[in-house]
Amino acid sequence: MSDRARQRWRTGGLAFGFWTLLALSFAVRMVLSAMAENEAMSWQRAFAWNFPNFYLWMLLTPLVGWLGRLTASRSWWRFFALHVPASIIVAFAQTTLMLLIYWPLRGVVAQPVAFGALFHGEFIYAFHLALLTYWLMLVVLRGMESQRRLKDERLRASRLETQLVQAQLQALRTQLQPHFLFNTLNAISALALADPAQAKLMIARLSDFLRLTLEQQHSPQVPLSRELQLLECYLGIQRVRFQDRLTTHFDIADETNNAAVPNLILQPLVENALRHGLLAKTTGGALHISAARDGETLRLRVEDDGLGLADDAAEGIGLGNTRERLRVRFGEAAALDLLRRPEGGTRAEVRIPFEEYAT
Repeated sequence: MSDRARQRWRTGGLAFGFWTLLALSFAVRMVLSAMAENEAMSWQRAFAWNFPNFYLWMLLTPLVGWLGRLTASRSWWRFFALHVPASIIVAFAQTTLMLLIYWPLRGVVAQPVAFGALFHGEFIYAFHLALLTYWLMLVVLRGMESQRRLKDERLRASRLETQLVQAQLQALRTQLQPHFLFNTLNAISALALADPAQAKLMIARLSDFLRLTLEQQHSPQVPLSRELQLLECYLGIQRVRFQDRLTTHFDIADETNNAAVPNLILQPLVENALRHGLLAKTTGGALHISAARDGETLRLRVEDDGLGLADDAAEGIGLGNTRERLRVRFGEAAALDLLRRPEGGTRAEVRIPFEEYAT
């Protein structure tokens, strides 16, 4: 059975249960009222009156709902122009059918009576209740329809917001990757004449990096272990570029390996450390990459022992994109800080909510 069919059966079952309980409650009220006034009223007669009455309204519910939808978002005069005659016609038809059904049943549970006499004695009362029932049903159904539309609009708005965030993140990523490629190709160009073998090695490392990147280009988040694999591939390119002047250290807590992190979140931080901290350093330099959990927060750090932050240093494309990606993805729950280390160099720290990566 399809989901739509199951939903239809579920809705039908709920409607049947609702009208049955309503008919039962009115039958009990009718008997108790008769007892309070010392009048004779059997349970069979109360059931014979109320159950056909409310089951007919159950069958008429789709019609009333359809008539209500016809006047949705229309002016008040059109609303009343449709529903005043519609309520009279529907109430007349329902009352007449109910009396036709009740008449033979009454002959079984009470003293038989001619249909004309029954119609004359009960029609005005039943018709009045039918009119009230029509308008009450109309109000309830329109309220339920408005609630459903509001829920659908909220869901649609949520989906559009999610799509917008994904589009923004994708735009930032596509802006970041050409920036990285431009820098890497510049380095390859510089090595092409001075050291062709190293240039070929860098091209091979770049190919591996791009392959891994393309394999997960549609993944907004990856496990930290996967992000570190990409980072190691990137650092392989940079080791060719820096020769023996670059050493790297990783300090990754075991509990963070499966933490969900934005794709390519560490690479621009490392690139910034290399470009602004270590590239101009005449001696060797070191990078320290660490990850630790602090309660419900994941802390990612990239530290270098380079020249440190300049007083007039401007934020580049990589860091700007990283900061914007964090804002779009996590809002105020994430942060990116650049700090001077007391012992020299720079520390870049990212703080994001800790959550396990769901495969």
